[in-house]
Amino acid sequence: MKCKFTFCLILFTVIYSCKEQPKSISEVQEVIIAKAPVLTLAEANSLADLPLNCLAVEYPNKLGQTLNDSTHLRGPKSLHPAFYGCFDWHSSVHGHWSLVSLLKQFPDLGKAGLIREKLKESLSQENIAQEMAYFEMPGNISFERTYGWAWILKLSEELHTWDDPMARELEFNLEPLTRFIVASYESFLPKLIYPIRVGEHANTAFGLSLAWDYAVAVNDVLLMKSIKDGVDRFYTEDKGCPMAWEPSGFDFLSPCLEEINLVRKVYAKDAFKKWLDTFMPQLADPNFKLEPGRVSDRTDGKLVHLDGLNFSRAWCLYGIAQTLPEYAHLKNIANDHINYSLPNIVDDHYEGSHWLGTFALYSLNKTK
Repeated sequence: MKCKFTFCLILFTVIYSCKEQPKSISEVQEVIIAKAPVLTLAEANSLADLPLNCLAVEYPNKLGQTLNDSTHLRGPKSLHPAFYGCFDWHSSVHGHWSLVSLLKQFPDLGKAGLIREKLKESLSQENIAQEMAYFEMPGNISFERTYGWAWILKLSEELHTWDDPMARELEFNLEPLTRFIVASYESFLPKLIYPIRVGEHANTAFGLSLAWDYAVAVNDVLLMKSIKDGVDRFYTEDKGCPMAWEPSGFDFLSPCLEEINLVRKVYAKDAFKKWLDTFMPQLADPNFKLEPGRVSDRTDGKLVHLDGLNFSRAWCLYGIAQTLPEYAHLKNIANDHINYSLPNIVDDHYEGSHWLGTFALYSLNKTK
């Protein structure tokens, strides 16, 4: 009997030792990181072509304006000499941001000289003065609030953090519009009683997230306080975000994830973790699943929004994992989202190509 038990014990030991042992946490994290998309010079050149090909394309154009009187009846380039291309104002703004970000990361871009030329031409003092004049027209107080506002601050932040003589010149030129947008945030936020929880431009969390990044970069304490007060008022008591309701058919932002991405930036790590455990506890599960948004028709300007959703979900998920390393499993989900949509942004469909490159770049910047 003893011999039989000894034989069984030896057999069990041999079988168990042949099995693959569980990987350590560091090994699992290495596998996840290895799957992340990488922004290469070749990819950067392709992404740079997208805004370069649309910054000077005046039509088609969606002005998104309120006609206060007949003086508003002018062409896009006359109304917006800096930001008239790429179909709409905000897409032109973040197209400029894309070029700055790419040139900052890859000084050897194939069209670096052309990019510098375009940036200096667009962001001249004269052009920014005319953009300011548009904002100051009666009836334009809510123009591009807060999505376009946020991208102006992101562009200003990118210039501010770029160690290049041209960046100092362009940041100086943009400064009047930047100051106006900051003042607009500080005036608007105290009057906003309820946050806007949608998956498109008006989403409050996204607008505040980019504004927060700018405020931190330039150490604007007043703007940071204004945003922090807004976060406390809008989001502190939120619980059980209904992620199962997402996405809506035209979403390019996730209301749940954008809120998380903002709160993680504004709150201390421990406070954020406690809040997240209540707001969306399922994210802590290593087996949490989230399928990429599926696009049925990329020639449809609204349906293609879901490619943008995949990129924006990714940058939120990367951010959560960066703040809370125990959420590293979210990186795989982010990778899947980028890999689903990235091959589809360089095509002949202007409906997506005029803006999706920015969203792809912003998400790729967060893989680092």
